[in-house]
Amino acid sequence: MLDDASRLNATPINRQAILTSSEDGRLLRELRATLGEAATEGRPIAVGGARHSMGGQSLPRNGIAASFAAAAVEPDTARGIYRVSAGARWRDLIRVLDPIGFSPAVTQSNHDFSIGGTLSVNAHGWPVPFAPFGGTVQRFRIMLADGSVLTCSKSENPELFRLAVGGYGLFGIVIDAELAMVENSLLTPGSELMKAEAFAPRFVARANDPSLRMLYGRLSVARVGFLQAALLVGYRPAPQQPERLPPPKKSSTYTLVSRGVFRAQTGSERGKQARWIAETRLMPRLGQAAVTRNTLLDMPVVALEDRDSTRTDILHEYFVAPDRFNDFLAACREVIPAHRQDLLNVTLRYVDADSSSVLAYAPQPRIAAVMLFVQKRTAEADADMRAMTVKLIDRVAALGGSYYLPYRLHATPEQMRAAYPRLDEFIAAKRRYDPQLRFRNALWDTYLA
Repeated sequence: MLDDASRLNATPINRQAILTSSEDGRLLRELRATLGEAATEGRPIAVGGARHSMGGQSLPRNGIAASFAAAAVEPDTARGIYRVSAGARWRDLIRVLDPIGFSPAVTQSNHDFSIGGTLSVNAHGWPVPFAPFGGTVQRFRIMLADGSVLTCSKSENPELFRLAVGGYGLFGIVIDAELAMVENSLLTPGSELMKAEAFAPRFVARANDPSLRMLYGRLSVARVGFLQAALLVGYRPAPQQPERLPPPKKSSTYTLVSRGVFRAQTGSERGKQARWIAETRLMPRLGQAAVTRNTLLDMPVVALEDRDSTRTDILHEYFVAPDRFNDFLAACREVIPAHRQDLLNVTLRYVDADSSSVLAYAPQPRIAAVMLFVQKRTAEADADMRAMTVKLIDRVAALGGSYYLPYRLHATPEQMRAAYPRLDEFIAAKRRYDPQLRFRNALWDTYLA
């Protein structure tokens, strides 16, 4: 049995295949051998990194779950890019780029995830003013089901490029990629507290401020004044940059609150109010020290994880146009309190228009609302979560927005089709590139098969 970050998707697999080689020729032989075994046995295959998805997107039922063990990074400072193996984690990359003064252009908000996984979900981060991760991809190599290897970019095999970016591993195995990097720098934080209804225009203006490098928002989740207050936090380069930047610190700087304060919110209105006070009043006074860009990106998921085995953290993510953000808030205030789910956090990010993926969740600039719920690991709680999710997606769809695909598979097929209007094109291309349907996972089995 293999599970993912939801701890609700225990799935029978035939075996795990750990691909250990860092030498290119040998790695390709290992990959082809694994694909040959899957074909001979008639089994699906899925490649996973951190398996941080929450709906079985990296789990092949009764199939072969493959993972890369080796990490390789080759920076090219003259071109401002780096070549990295798909199995490398963001922490591996930061360890290589930081000493030479560079930083990845866009990452996920934690360093545990693999580069291949980030490409497969076309993740976004909180550097501004970037589109999703695919916009920083120069090219990548991918092995198709027949063992052939293609190089993909926006000019070379462009159709496959846009299918595989945000394609959830359904088109092949990404081997390595060339990605954009930017200079690391020392950044100073600044924060603004405001009513939630005033947030969207201010957020967009700040996202397009060339002096800012990193930006995010938060919403108060206390039941009293639910989603009524917003915090905007931005980072700009410090006036004086040292000749040599310090290495990434081991602190959870950018969260602004400790794990203890964060977890004290669970089931506690007083805890939620205390966390908001700590984040909006205490930390703006105490947390003004300058930090490097890499320090902000170099944080593990476990820093805030729940250690109670009877509960699990579940993420939702919705993307709405800035001029519909207040309507989105109104919908959340109506839907969420009517259910038995405990909302611990809402982080807001700016996502510029995406042209890199067929399954684009941000065809125009969007505000992303990343919601963290803590849920009991029971069938009753999961049914309630499903009902709430369906309602939220309906309300977001009515606003012309979309939802993110790496999470629990609670959306209806009709909702998925409405949020991703090029879905039929995606399915047809999948059957053309992979006629034996060798690459499969729970997302495919549930919605696309």
